[in-house]
Amino acid sequence: MITYLFGFLSFLAIMFALMVVLSKNPVHSVLYLVLTFFTIAGHYVLLNAQFLAAVHVIVYAGAIMVLFLFIIMLLNLNEETEPHKNVWLKASATVAAGLLLVVLVGSLRGAESIVASNTFNPNIGLIENLGKTLFGEFLLPFEVSSILLLVAMVGAVLLGKKSIK
Repeated sequence: MITYLFGFLSFLAIMFALMVVLSKNPVHSVLYLVLTFFTIAGHYVLLNAQFLAAVHVIVYAGAIMVLFLFIIMLLNLNEETEPHKNVWLKASATVAAGLLLVVLVGSLRGAESIVASNTFNPNIGLIENLGKTLFGEFLLPFEVSSILLLVAMVGAVLLGKKSIK
């Protein structure tokens, strides 16, 4: 059952990713990208990483795609103002994409034996285990990064503040 669901989600992810590239309308491309992100979140759920799936949907499909839609709508892209690409540039992009596909297929060739050897642990990917690891073993780096983010936020406020003379 899980194998069929994985295959279906993979098929949908590939089809939506192709529609992102092949769609003529940039708004439709962004919406297909949102659907691609939802299928990837489905893959995370199948891998028992529910927290990662939720964060993926909130951050990518929620926040970043809304920003992309706003930018595309504000730019008001027209076919007349868009520069046309040279034939050689299109051919070189096609060759580069083909070479990337060959590299991906070559790197995934022995992946079946690696996946088959792993045992299933239902506790992997849960937020409770993430919290225990983050606040136990990695407490010092977590606190240092929070202080670094606080200093960056204060610096951004000071840089953006108007000087009073």
